[in-house]
Amino acid sequence: MALAEVAEVDFTWEWDDETDEARGCDFELYDWFEAPEKTAWWFRLWTGNDEVDGGEFRFFGTTGGGDYVGFWLVRPGAAIIEQPVVYLGSEGGCGVIARDLGDLLWVFANGLGPAEAFSDPGRETQPDAAFEAIAERHAPGRRRSPAEIVAGGREEFPGFPGLIGAMCR
Repeated sequence: MALAEVAEVDFTWEWDDETDEARGCDFELYDWFEAPEKTAWWFRLWTGNDEVDGGEFRFFGTTGGGDYVGFWLVRPGAAIIEQPVVYLGSEGGCGVIARDLGDLLWVFANGLGPAEAFSDPGRETQPDAAFEAIAERHAPGRRRSPAEIVAGGREEFPGFPGLIGAMCR
């Protein structure tokens, strides 16, 4: 699976004190999908709502700031890698960042992580050759800019932030 290949590549993130800017991807891939019990605990805490359990998500990674990234199981009958990839920020921001895993691979190939794609998909980046090779193998012919990828996901699922907002208390 493509995520297993992604796990073999190091995500590099560093803060430049001189320019007061970050470079690279702030992202840590889990060894496996988060356990449903842990997702339920975290999702209830994040939303402030004991009536939800986050069962419609399969989280597979996090950022250093505690943001969650995973698949949103919204396409009935579709394989998990064909589900949209969502970002739930530790400060409450949320959104679709990729229509599917193939699009996310191209976000990585373009030098962005999930948090960066959510907050600034149009920023100038340095492409990553290792992620680019993975994207070419698993999503050939789908190369686009991160801004185009994120816009496509948000266009297809414009109601996602409202859905999450309605779950919050």
